[in-house]
Amino acid sequence: MRRTKPEKRVIEPDIRYGNTNVQVLINHVLIKGKKSTATRVVYDALDIVEEKTQKNPAEVLETAFKNVGPVMEVRPRRVGGATYQVPMEVEPERKLTLAIRWILGASRARTGKSFAEKLSAEILEAANNQGAAIKKKEETHKMAEANRAFSHFRF
Repeated sequence: MRRTKPEKRVIEPDIRYGNTNVQVLINHVLIKGKKSTATRVVYDALDIVEEKTQKNPAEVLETAFKNVGPVMEVRPRRVGGATYQVPMEVEPERKLTLAIRWILGASRARTGKSFAEKLSAEILEAANNQGAAIKKKEETHKMAEANRAFSHFRF
């Protein structure tokens, strides 16, 4: 186990919207160090979101993250030779990370079209409480609800 917790990196807000969550999304889209490509893809996706909704795309993205972020999740805990799935509340930073991971995973799983179009469609669906990322959140909540009997094994 670690002696100390690693210090959190400060993430600067992105250039166009001045929003740190957009920058975090760009960093998660990043593949093989191609940041300019990741930035272009995310901005293209947000432009498509703006065209379809006529709203500020950063606000739509915030709504999508809020809708997809889980409230509860299960974590494994060993007690007396048995491993129990213990439901726990999700911390805000992990909630954002999971939301981004699930939205990107769902958009990568979509077929056809460019990645910017797939990402924008998934963001719009998440903002409207639909889509594969929302389904993933509901599955996580069902798992936590099913294992509520083990909630007394808190960490």
